Amino acid sequence: MKTNVKETRGSGFPIEVGQSAARGVQYKQKRKKSPLALWVSVSALGLVVVLAGLGWGLLSREADLLKIQPIAEQVVLQGNELRMPVAVRRAGRERGPLTYSVKEAPPDAIIDAKTGEFFWATGDTHELGEYRVTVQVASSGAQRLSDQRSFVVRLLKNPARRPPPKPKPEAEVSALPTMGSFVNPLDQVNPFEITEPLKPQGKIDELAFAKLQQLKIEPANLCSDGVFVRRAFLDVIGTLPTADEARDFLDSKTPDKRAVLIDHLLQRPEFADYWAMKWSDLLRVKAEFPINLWPYGAQAYHRWIQTALKRNVSYDKFVRELLTSSGSNFRVPQVNFYRALQSKKPVSIAQAVAQTFMGVRTGSWPQERWDGMAVFFSQVGFKPTREWKEEIVVWDPHQAKTKADAPPPVPVFPDGTKAEVPPGKDPREVFADWLIDAKNPWFARHIVNRAWYWLLGRGIVHEPDDIRPDNPAQNVELLNWLADELVRAKYDLKHVFRLILNSTTYQLSCVAKSKGPEAAANFACYSMRRLEAEVLLDAICQITGTTESYSSMIPEPFTFIPEKHRSIALPDGSITSSVLEMFGRPARDTGLESERNNRITAAQALHLLNSSHIRQKIQKGAKIQELLTVRGDSQELAEILYLTILSRRPTYGELGDVGWHCDSKWGAENLVWALMNCEEFLFRH
Repeated sequence: MKTNVKETRGSGFPIEVGQSAARGVQYKQKRKKSPLALWVSVSALGLVVVLAGLGWGLLSREADLLKIQPIAEQVVLQGNELRMPVAVRRAGRERGPLTYSVKEAPPDAIIDAKTGEFFWATGDTHELGEYRVTVQVASSGAQRLSDQRSFVVRLLKNPARRPPPKPKPEAEVSALPTMGSFVNPLDQVNPFEITEPLKPQGKIDELAFAKLQQLKIEPANLCSDGVFVRRAFLDVIGTLPTADEARDFLDSKTPDKRAVLIDHLLQRPEFADYWAMKWSDLLRVKAEFPINLWPYGAQAYHRWIQTALKRNVSYDKFVRELLTSSGSNFRVPQVNFYRALQSKKPVSIAQAVAQTFMGVRTGSWPQERWDGMAVFFSQVGFKPTREWKEEIVVWDPHQAKTKADAPPPVPVFPDGTKAEVPPGKDPREVFADWLIDAKNPWFARHIVNRAWYWLLGRGIVHEPDDIRPDNPAQNVELLNWLADELVRAKYDLKHVFRLILNSTTYQLSCVAKSKGPEAAANFACYSMRRLEAEVLLDAICQITGTTESYSSMIPEPFTFIPEKHRSIALPDGSITSSVLEMFGRPARDTGLESERNNRITAAQALHLLNSSHIRQKIQKGAKIQELLTVRGDSQELAEILYLTILSRRPTYGELGDVGWHCDSKWGAENLVWALMNCEEFLFRH
């Protein structure tokens, strides 16, 4: 009788044993292998060992590999250079040096024995046709591995080849053509300046050169046409000229082409975009903390500034509207001037007005002067509405609170004159009328000084927002004349821009002849400075044909800008990108010019040199790739790249140094990268 015994094992659940155990024993007995099966198993194991040995032998043989990679047919135009590395695949434990040589090659072709770079400088002595080249490589290890490979080089006729320039006597080299006359840039030894006697173009030059003569400082030479066209485009509209625009200007033989270009740029639509960016920095156009205009307010404010510049609204009217307007910050954008302050106390408003429109900083005046000026803004009131983030700025006579037994405060102008405010009149209007008066010593002088700073990189009073008695103007006569000229032109700022841009002082080269702080402070040469973050990023996108994405860094209000939007036209200081932040775009918290940081940092240099952001723009940008793909003569391509990136043609010396890079697409991309990393591209000069 068969019995089943129930047991519990570990888990406490009963399981049957007995018959099950018996069946297990029978199963194990059946699993015993026969001698035939054992022999088959041993044979299979031996076969696996043999195959493994063969595989190991093949791998060992592969480990000692030395092989030249396939080389495509090379095409070079007569007069150009062919440079190419010979790629070698190498595997094995031995890592001794390799030795390269050529067995068959055209005349004068060589290969670097250590690096494997093949080089052939073609010339008129080489006949057109096909040349066979055989390169060899050998290792210096114990096994002495070697390999060789042949490829074909086709030498074609160069239809655009220029004959080498004839050497000129030193007298001719030093006497380069005058401003406005036609000159072949390839003939210039120095592409940045032309040597000729400097001729004053107006009152600005008379006053500036007289001061230099008084100080015995020699001014720089006149800048070249290539430098001027780039400088004017960047300073007036914050945009690089295209290759066609630069070429047309350089090839023009019109004597007054510089003046014509200036008039053209002042009418370009980019003028309003670029100068709206400048004014937005000063007026703190920013949606987020700590300004908190919010998106609707910031965008309306920026649009009003841009429209005023586009219509060329006179400067006195522009300022008066900012100071005296009342209404909703969404519907009357000018009132955002009062909302774009971190403090809405009357003294804080007075300090912001003085800094923005008079160039006076907080610490420049004693407290009683600030208190007297603050009375004009003591009746500014702020009222919320039911609409999200909307606020109404009003004139509220009840806003100014005083003690019952105290007399009302007396408003005092910054020049110490007590003001009389008629009953029922907004005190802001009284102050605005005093500020924009032609006899005001601060208003016109401050804005022409700031315009001079914007265009030449240094103010007649420097810094432009730090006007005080112990920081005098370097050229008082020049500052006063510009201010008087602005008043005579009925506060037309474009008129002042035109006077400065057409002056010889502005058109001086950046190559100084006199060193020292006095020369720079008195404008003996053009001041070099790095491009603003927005201008630099727009220039890179323009060259490569790419776009950037911008957004607000703070979750509220989830602001995103279309990728085709240009950086200089961004309407809000909160809308930014990591690249703009890296290159010193101002936070727009204080309204000071020093808030913008244009100094080169290590992070910026590394980004331009090594980042995937720049590399992908070069390798995938539609515009630059079109130039590199649809190309003919390598020298012609090099010229186009110089015009596109540096706004000038390369000299003969530069063509000899870098023209060979354009023999291949890879080399041309490297040239683009190199030009975009040079100081000539990164700086105004």
